[in-house]
Amino acid sequence: MFNRVVSYFDNLYSPVALAENRQPPMGLKAFVSYFVGQFRAAFWFRIVLVAIGSVADALMPVFVGLIVGMLATTNPGDIFDQHGQTLLWMIVVVVLVRPAAFLMDTMIRNHAIVPNLVDLIRWQSHWHVIRQSWTFFQNDFAGRIANKIIQAGEAIEIGVNLTIDAAWYALVFVIVAIIVLAGLDPVLLVPIGVWMLLYAILFTITMPLIARYSETLSEAKSVMTGRIVDSYTNIQTLKTFATGGHEDKYVADSVMDHAVEFRKLMRVFTYMWSILFLLNAGLVVSVTWLALAGWNDGVLSAAAVATAIPFALQIMNMSGWILEIGSNIFRQIGTTRDSMDTIAQPLTMLDAPEARPLAVTAGELVYDNVSFNYWRGKEGSVIDGFSLKVAPGEKIGLVGRSGSGKSTLVNLALRMFDVQDGAIRIDGKDVRGVTQESLRGAIGLVSQDTSLLHRSVRENLKYGRHDASDAEMIRAAEQANVHDVIMSLSDPQGRKGYDAHVGERGVKLSGGQRQRVAIARVLLKNAPILVLDEATSALDSEVEAAIQEQLTQLMAGKTVIAIAHRLSTIAAMDRLVVLEKGRIVEEGTHAQLLASGGHYAMLWERQSGGFLDLDAAQ
Repeated sequence: MFNRVVSYFDNLYSPVALAENRQPPMGLKAFVSYFVGQFRAAFWFRIVLVAIGSVADALMPVFVGLIVGMLATTNPGDIFDQHGQTLLWMIVVVVLVRPAAFLMDTMIRNHAIVPNLVDLIRWQSHWHVIRQSWTFFQNDFAGRIANKIIQAGEAIEIGVNLTIDAAWYALVFVIVAIIVLAGLDPVLLVPIGVWMLLYAILFTITMPLIARYSETLSEAKSVMTGRIVDSYTNIQTLKTFATGGHEDKYVADSVMDHAVEFRKLMRVFTYMWSILFLLNAGLVVSVTWLALAGWNDGVLSAAAVATAIPFALQIMNMSGWILEIGSNIFRQIGTTRDSMDTIAQPLTMLDAPEARPLAVTAGELVYDNVSFNYWRGKEGSVIDGFSLKVAPGEKIGLVGRSGSGKSTLVNLALRMFDVQDGAIRIDGKDVRGVTQESLRGAIGLVSQDTSLLHRSVRENLKYGRHDASDAEMIRAAEQANVHDVIMSLSDPQGRKGYDAHVGERGVKLSGGQRQRVAIARVLLKNAPILVLDEATSALDSEVEAAIQEQLTQLMAGKTVIAIAHRLSTIAAMDRLVVLEKGRIVEEGTHAQLLASGGHYAMLWERQSGGFLDLDAAQ
């Protein structure tokens, strides 16, 4: 029964729901409200329930005073007869009202809000960030971005719930205390008023400092996390270059920076608590002195003294709790603000409002006077006034030195970046006017930098076509000459073959094996436009020859752009286009370009073992 009740609250909200407006806003208040507003009803229930619990707690000193008064004015044997109804109401508050309020609040907080809100913030933040442009990720540490998303969930949840638990609870408690003490003797409010003023000043000075230092500390933590994760991601480079000392210093510097910022924050806490101890001592002594003086002068009864002193003690205890929670809240505010600056960045690579899915009917690809520079406003474009028409079903080979713009042209066609001038069209449709997902679904890419997901081989192969059958997947692996390799795989968890996980970026496979898996993935995808960017660069000659026939079959009937430094792999293309500094300097068939004795012929003559001798070609 109890488990069913808990499950009901667990399932009130989904941690993977998406908001109607999927752009988290900038501005701390708007950013927090964006997520918290999706749990509006639950938080309103919490506000009501915490207020009830706070009033019940504030009645405890009153109950103590009433009981002392009963003992002072009632003969032994008569207390239950004369005050039974009052005692019964006290029991109702203590045994029923207070536990029920806090139990219901616990259900809502711990089950409806906490797990769902924390993970919903992370999910919606990830959903937004993963749709940022490629440039967004190129300019930051992956670990740093991930840390911002992970910490945002807990920071917002903790900050908002603690505000209700502490600030709202304390406000209701103090209001009840003021009303009760004012009814006993208004003089008792003087020390409380002075204490509240000084406490407010302390709070006002220290909390913004805590928020500011926490934001700086959060950034330092993200940098430290980013550097550590970067080290793990590139562990092979660290090991092979034997740069342990240098790498230790690189990470140690970020740890030291984090420690420096942490010390600044802790210094604020030390000053804050030192002052609070003095304020609380003054509060308890002054209220106790005034209460006893009032009783001594006959103004206050013993019941009133028994009510006033516990209130002062509770306020003293609560003040430390509030300050601790308040500092935690402002630490979360700093962390939230730090996360917000990364998460709430507007998307820069958006589908046009009228974008429609791309339907490739022929496969014509046209570059129309395209210009592009990675650094806007700087002289020297990577691509400058580039025009090229690739007919449906035509096979084009791009040739040129590193840095001539070959891979950039591919990334522009995939709309990883937007052209700055001109246009790229597929079957007459500007790639900026179709949905990015359909555009990339129409292009099969095997790149020179093959990276696999740290998932099973099956998931990696089917990533471009999730509805493919296992039989189709195995056929593609066989065509790429990698099926036998896959069947020999196993991982530490005992998964084998196509179920084996390949490690981060596919590190458990050799470069050639990763390349063959990538080729199999594109074979399975079977897109109408095919881009081979150094597709066989990581393969030895024997394996390349074994899958060359399959690649030829793959290219049949497709529009193909192939990039290779090994000119022999693209010599049979319908047309070769030679690039230099983002411009076409020659084009024609292999035979035509050799006969012309130009740039391509010079590169062909200077081949060494089938590769471009780039140094000699300069």
